[in-house]
Amino acid sequence: MSVYIAHRLFAAHDRALAADLADRLASKVGPDRVFLPFCDTDEEDLVAEVKGRRLFELDRERLSHLGTMIAILHGPSLDDGVCMEIGYAAASGVPVVVLTTDFQTYSMTEAGTHLEFPDPLLQAVATRIVRVDNLGTPPLPLAPGRSRFQDFQTRNVVQTNTALDAAVDALLTLPDHASLPACPPGIIGTPVYVEASPYTAWGQDQLVKACVDAGHTVVVPQRFTASDPVAGALADLTAVRSAARLLVDVSGPETPPGSALLIGAALASGVRIAAFQPRMTFTHAHGREPNWRNLMIQYAADAHLDNGESVLSWLAT
Repeated sequence: MSVYIAHRLFAAHDRALAADLADRLASKVGPDRVFLPFCDTDEEDLVAEVKGRRLFELDRERLSHLGTMIAILHGPSLDDGVCMEIGYAAASGVPVVVLTTDFQTYSMTEAGTHLEFPDPLLQAVATRIVRVDNLGTPPLPLAPGRSRFQDFQTRNVVQTNTALDAAVDALLTLPDHASLPACPPGIIGTPVYVEASPYTAWGQDQLVKACVDAGHTVVVPQRFTASDPVAGALADLTAVRSAARLLVDVSGPETPPGSALLIGAALASGVRIAAFQPRMTFTHAHGREPNWRNLMIQYAADAHLDNGESVLSWLAT
């Protein structure tokens, strides 16, 4: 068993949490069988001509040979790089444990089915979800000399420790292979799957029209309107894996989580990917080239489109 730990890595507390998980897991399966991004790619000290692309290549190489994945997801704003990695793993038949301590649940409508994550694709592809959403038991009585803030911190540490141990236990009992619907025979390479972003005014209708005007068959998401969002999400995943192209609007503070997951699934399935982003923003990190999106999204895409003309040009190739 080789285990990949997918986690948000831009802040110290996220890296520390992932390292804690990796250490607990290593004590069970051995340190050589656990891969921790940033730590094991030596990101801080890595020198390369195009550092972001090299990091993408190293992670993709690892994703192509892993046995299982544990993904840490926090709250409603889910890391797009982690979601991309989940999609790649799931489409490759790799079992995925998703760990969350979020105390909220989500639904597509006010009275709809409650889901663990704001996009049902995460629920649909997870082999197992470990959700520890309650604080640890409060100490009684308040210890002398301790403030209420120290005790509150202790309750959060207890919750975190419980969650990490539960994730390790879940991983050790996973099946050898994830179970996803097979791509339907006979339609591979035909449609363009169009995924809009909720953050931009240039939405699904305009992208669909561009595809139809260019003579392409179009598939659009079902999961946000389906009576069963998880079944709709699995249908979306199957459609992307069997499409000729994925056209996805990656606009927003981060690539929307479901969109990022579909990009990972498309990459693993050999589907051509175009990222549409009419208003570009850049991230900067020491020694790395400016990135217009999370580097896992940026380098997974075959093309970066920023206006209607560029969409039509990509569709014509």
